[in-house]
Amino acid sequence: MRIHTITALWEDIPDDADDLVLVRGGFRVYLCLCGRPLADRTAAELHASETNQCTTCLGSAVENIVPDFSQQCTACAGTGRRRAQLTWQLAHAEAETMITVEFVRGLIAGFTEPFRLSEVADLARDTLNLPVGRLPVGPRVRDVLRSLEARGELVLLSAPDELLRGTSVMLYRDPYWEHATG
Repeated sequence: MRIHTITALWEDIPDDADDLVLVRGGFRVYLCLCGRPLADRTAAELHASETNQCTTCLGSAVENIVPDFSQQCTACAGTGRRRAQLTWQLAHAEAETMITVEFVRGLIAGFTEPFRLSEVADLARDTLNLPVGRLPVGPRVRDVLRSLEARGELVLLSAPDELLRGTSVMLYRDPYWEHATG
């Protein structure tokens, strides 16, 4: 069996680069140890899928978000394997059906003071009687809270923990919100 280690190398990134393109895999050159040509991110993901590697981290178990910042892959739980990625995708879909916008609204309705993401995620896990690790509760609650923020129902109070690319790509580890007034 051939070894299929896919490596992503950063190209020069212009100052006016589209940050969404950057975060989603642009401005990189993709190489596989087997020698197969990988023209772009799509080709690299297809090759990773064909070789049973995670299509997010391309089998490396690490997501390279921007130059000089990487984290353990959240799509495959840091395994680099396609099977684990598919399992987590199913768990994310299940979390979406269980942790709805209405459910989260009900959880945060009683908060009169600012509240952290971790507090709401723990409350959701306890309310649904889910063991830790059963579903990606934190990421789903985060997505719902961000959608409520976008709708104007919540106000983000946290400053970012890290600026990864100026003020356009920021990292929040445990942000906190409060209900919007008026």
